[in-house]
This record gives sequence, C-alpha cells and structure tokens, in this order.
Amino acid sequence: MTPYTVGYLVGSLSQSSINRKVAGALVRLAPPGLKLVEIPWGDLPIFNRDLEANFPVAAAAFKKAITEVDAVLFVTPEYNRSIPGGLKNAIDWASRPYGKNALTRKPSAVIGASPGRLGTAIAQAHLRSILLYCNSPQLPVEAYVQFTPGLIADDGAIANESTAKFLSGYLTELEAFLGRVYTVLPRGSSA
Repeated sequence: MTPYTVGYLVGSLSQSSINRKVAGALVRLAPPGLKLVEIPWGDLPIFNRDLEANFPVAAAAFKKAITEVDAVLFVTPEYNRSIPGGLKNAIDWASRPYGKNALTRKPSAVIGASPGRLGTAIAQAHLRSILLYCNSPQLPVEAYVQFTPGLIADDGAIANESTAKFLSGYLTELEAFLGRVYTVLPRGSSA
C-alpha cells in the first residue's frame, strides 16, 4: 500500500519554535505508512474576501498543497489561549472561496507543545472547533507535549525515551485513523 502523505502545518512561523522541533521529531519517527511533508503558509496575505476574485498566488499554492495530501497535521502552540492568528488566517484561505473548502473531508490531526503541562489544550480545542466547521474528520486523540530544554534537538532527535514512545504511538494512531477514514471515504474524494 502506498503510504499516506500527511501535510503538516507548524503553527508558529519562528524557525526556533518548539513546535517546529516537535514536527521534526514526528518526521523522524514516521512509520513507513506515513510520509510527512511540510505545507508552508508564511507568505499568505491577511485574508480579505475582496481578494477572492483575483485569488492570491500564495493562497492558491497553499490550497493546492492541501488538496495534494491525504491528511493535514497541525502542530501548534497556544497564543493568548487560542491558536496563532496566522494559522487561523491560513485556514481561512484554505476554506475559501465558499463551496471550495480544501479541508472538507480532509482528515486532520492536532498536536502541540508548550513549556506548561497542558499549555496547548485551549488552542487545540479552538482548532478542533474550526476543523469541525470545515467538515474535516479529526483524529480523536489529544496530544500535548510538555517541552523542556533539550527535549528535542533541531534535527528532530528526542532525548527522552518516554516522549519518543508517546510521539511514535501518536503516529501509529494517526496511521490507523487514516486507514479507517479511507475505508469509508476513498482517497481523492475530498471537495
């Protein structure tokens, strides 16, 4: 079976983001049945419905990248008890114009890291609500990573065995979830 291609979005644009490190660890740990590829979104303009008539090139490329993957994985921090504004902006572009939502029927998953024990819990709840509205089937597994200095190196190497086991288990759950979704909803049948 061809591996599932999972496009991941890191919710922070910072190159030194702890969530970028978590994404790197997930890429490194991905089982043979998952291929993780980053979907960049940093060049998107602020969403403005007036721009839909002449859809921005960056937004069109972003939507195309979403349509070309089997699932979307959001690796996000929590800013002010929600998701980062830029990530919400990206989702807004993916869902427009009306009736052409790239996230409709596109399986998704959410994970996040914070120095606090459950620092991304509220952001993840907000993101899940947005994805529910976008009609995206969601992995029903909550995943929070308490990030401590040195936990994950810039190359994705994980210093803590229990964190590596947790992240590997998360990816196993994601792969199984995609198998279940695509048993009912054949690949390529999203909006």
